[in-house]
Amino acid sequence: MSLFKSASTVSLLTLASRITGLVRDVLMASVFGVSAMTDAFYIAFRIPNLFRRVFGEGAFSQAFVPVLAACRTEHGDDGARQLVDHVATLLVWALVFVCAVGVAAAPLMVLAMASGLLRSGTGGFDAAVVMTRWMFPYIGFMSLVALAGGILNTWRKFAVPAASPVLLNVALIGSIVLGAPWFRQHGIEPIYAQCVGVMVGGVLQLALQLPALRGLGMLPRIGASLRAIRAAWADPTTRKVGRLMLPALLGVSVAQLSLLINTQIASYLAPGSVTWVTSADRLMEFPTAMLGVALGVVLMPQLASARAARDDARYSAMLDWGLRLVVLLAVPCAVALLVFSLPLVAVIFHNGAFSGLDVQRTTVALVGYGVGLVGIVAIKVLAPGYYARHDMKTPMLIAVSVLVFTQLLNLLLVPGLQHAALTLSIGIGALVNALWLLVGLVQRGSYRPLPGWGVFVAQVLAGTLPLALLLYWGAHHFDWIGLRAERLQRIGLLAALIAGAAVLYFAMLAAVGLRLRSLARR
Repeated sequence: MSLFKSASTVSLLTLASRITGLVRDVLMASVFGVSAMTDAFYIAFRIPNLFRRVFGEGAFSQAFVPVLAACRTEHGDDGARQLVDHVATLLVWALVFVCAVGVAAAPLMVLAMASGLLRSGTGGFDAAVVMTRWMFPYIGFMSLVALAGGILNTWRKFAVPAASPVLLNVALIGSIVLGAPWFRQHGIEPIYAQCVGVMVGGVLQLALQLPALRGLGMLPRIGASLRAIRAAWADPTTRKVGRLMLPALLGVSVAQLSLLINTQIASYLAPGSVTWVTSADRLMEFPTAMLGVALGVVLMPQLASARAARDDARYSAMLDWGLRLVVLLAVPCAVALLVFSLPLVAVIFHNGAFSGLDVQRTTVALVGYGVGLVGIVAIKVLAPGYYARHDMKTPMLIAVSVLVFTQLLNLLLVPGLQHAALTLSIGIGALVNALWLLVGLVQRGSYRPLPGWGVFVAQVLAGTLPLALLLYWGAHHFDWIGLRAERLQRIGLLAALIAGAAVLYFAMLAAVGLRLRSLARR
C-alpha cells in the first residue's frame, strides 16, 4: 500500500473518530451545558490524558516505534517479537505502579492542574478529585493501546489502531444517553456517568487490538516474575528504548506542562473558561488529527526503516512528501478557522444549555488555534524526522524554549484577551516550534527540499483565496446565533458552504496546474 493510501486510511478512520467525538461533545454541551461541574470533568479527564500522552502515546511511542522498526529491519520478526515481549513486561508493571500512585495522589494533581476550582467554592474541586480517581486507571489501558498500535503500525496495519478511538466516543455517548438519566434518577450528579464511559471505552479499545496482534503472531507475553522483569531490562535493545524515553519524556512533558499552566490560568478566569478552551480544542483536533496525526503515524516507522537501511534519499523524500501534504491541506483549514469559526461553533455546540455567549467565547478561542494550525500539523511530520534518527534531545530542547516563549506571551496577552490568549499563544508557539524543527533538519542535511516548492506554495495560496472569500461572506451574511431554532437550516447552510469552499479550492488548484496525483507517492 502506498504512503498516500495508508495516510488516507488513517485519516478517514480518524475522521470517523472525530465525528463520533463531535456527537459526544454536542450531546455533552446540550445535556450538561457550561458550569463548574463540566470544568471539573474536563480537568479530571485531562489528568489521565496528560499522563497517557507523556507515558503512552508520547514518550513511549516516540522511543519504541523507531527502535522496533529498526530491530525488525536488522533482526527480522523473531528479534522484534523478543523486543515486544520485554518491553510489554516492563510497561505493564510500571503502569500498575503509576495507576496506584495516581489514584492516591488525585487531590494533589487536581490542585496542581486547577487550584482555582478550590477557591471558587462551587464544589468543583471535590468533584474533580472524585472523577480523577475513577478515571486515572484509564492511563493503563491507553498506554497498552499505544504499545499495540506501535506494533501494528510497524507492520503497516494502520486500520485497527486508527479505528479504536471510536469506541471511547461510543462509550461516552452511551454514558450520556443511558448513564446520566440513571444517575440523576438515583440522586447522583449526572456528569459522574462520564467516568464510567471513559473506563468502558478504555477496556474496549484495548480489547480491539488483541485479535490483530494475535493474527500477526505479535501478542505480547507478559512476564509475571521478578526474574522475567530482570531479564527484560537486561536486553540491550529494551534498555535503548528506556534511554531514548528519557529525553522524549522531557520533551513531551514540556508540552503537557504548557497545557497544565494554561488550564491553571483558565481556572482563575471567568467561570466556563476551561470549557470554552476545551470546546475550541475539540474542533481544532479535527484537522490536527486527520492531517498531522495520520501523517505522523504513517511516516514514523517508514522513516525509521529508511534510516536503519541508510537510505538517506528515501528518508528525505518522505519528509518532503509529508510537508507538501501539510501545506496542501493545513493552509486552507487554517484559513477556514480564521474566517469561519463562529458558524462552526454555533452549528456544533449552540444547543440546549450552551448559550450564545458560550458560542462567542469559544469562537475567539478557536481563532487563536487557527493562527498556528499549520505549525501544529507540521510538527507531527517534522518531529518524527528526529525520532527516526533516535534524536530525542533536539526536539526536547526546542520544546523547552518554546514553552518559555509561550508563557511570556501569556503574561503579555492574557490581561487583555483573557482565555483567547491561551490558544493564541499555543498557536504562535507551534509556528515557532515547527520552523525551528525544519531549519534543524535542513542544516544537518537530513532533509533536502525537492525542487518546485516556490511554485507549489503559490498554487496553494491561489487555491485558498476563493475559499477564504466564500467562507468570509458566509460567516457574515447569515445570523448563525439567531438561527438557533432553525437547526436543520443552519446545518444545511454550513454543509453547503464548506462543500462549496472545498470545490472552489480544488478547482482552482487544477486551474493553476497543481496535479494532486503527483503526491500519491509510494
